[in-house]
Amino acid sequence: MFSNIGPVQLIIVLVIVLAIFGTKRLRTLGSDLGSAVKGFRSAVNDADKANEQISESSEDADFDNTPAEETRKEKDA
Repeated sequence: MFSNIGPVQLIIVLVIVLAIFGTKRLRTLGSDLGSAVKGFRSAVNDADKANEQISESSEDADFDNTPAEETRKEKDA
């Protein structure tokens, strides 16, 4: 589909885009896109760190001595 697009056609498209939007608008669009990608990456890294902390700090519950069993032992004694 895109195999027929050469460098000349890409330059023509670039010139048309520059004529329509202008360099200032494209520059601000690029910086906005870059900051959005940076924010997304930092959010993903923060989520990964939070998942690691949760998995490290979580312990399995100990069901050997439940409060109900402790009260039964006290009543029996």
